[in-house]
Amino acid sequence: MPRRPEQLTPYAALVHWTRAARLWQGQSLAVESHQGFAHAAGTGFGVPTGLGVSLMPLRHPYEAALQARSLALATGHPVLAGFGPGRPALQRAMRGEPYASPLTAAEEYVTLVRGLLRGRTFDFHGAYYHCEGALPPSPAPEVQVGLGVLRPGMARLAGRVADAAITWLTPASYLRETVIPALREGAGAEGRPVPRVVAMVPMALPLPDHTAEAVAVAGSGPHMRAPHYADMLRRAGIDVGGDDPRENARSLIAGGAFLAGDADRLVEQIRDFWNSGVDEVVINVTGVANIGGPQAAMRQIKTIVTALSGTEETR
Repeated sequence: MPRRPEQLTPYAALVHWTRAARLWQGQSLAVESHQGFAHAAGTGFGVPTGLGVSLMPLRHPYEAALQARSLALATGHPVLAGFGPGRPALQRAMRGEPYASPLTAAEEYVTLVRGLLRGRTFDFHGAYYHCEGALPPSPAPEVQVGLGVLRPGMARLAGRVADAAITWLTPASYLRETVIPALREGAGAEGRPVPRVVAMVPMALPLPDHTAEAVAVAGSGPHMRAPHYADMLRRAGIDVGGDDPRENARSLIAGGAFLAGDADRLVEQIRDFWNSGVDEVVINVTGVANIGGPQAAMRQIKTIVTALSGTEETR
């Protein structure tokens, strides 16, 4: 999470000047993501952006649609706005109780946001959300709506209602064998095109004085402890239920959920995601930033992007 908006500028500049397709940011509780991207645009680096994923309990669907369109207007570029229900503890903290059905809540939320962005007028009274009205018309770059996906149920829902499925920490094999078939099933049930698949992939080049396992723990330790991520990883054949974080990280790396190695090795592993049906791979070096600092993270991103730019499959 950036502590000052100017910390985002080098990353926006990298997207602007290289073949990288989009600048992504997860939910930030420091510099809010929409505002950070708008600040970068104000410095001259308006670029396509992705929000993956914003937490539904923090923002009403109308506000979510307004903010996403406002970002597209501020940057002058398309936006992919992803949303997810978050953990039950967050739901309880914001709403007084968790969603009894996260799938129903997500369906209502994405339906409202996507519809508002497409000019629909709602008189909607759902189990979790209420919305009456429409966004005032305004020409803007395209805003697509994504849904955070880990397991088959949410993937089928994304297939029915979203423009994109956004995953995190999901191995290519699990996407190929579980998530994408469920996504196709959901889309087929509605007779609509299969949504795009965006895989946010944690990765790291070798970092002096730190093992790959240490970097994985620094970037993905909390996710390995979260029940919904642990369940997804078990479904993918990766056991992170042990007491030793380094051993869990070793399993994460062996299972292809965290990519580690030299640039050629990372390109090979990223290519596996593309070959599995993924449309967009998001380079995530949070572990490098947490353990080696932002300059080390930027060096690694530049190296990975440069290596990928030499491949025909760059997308």
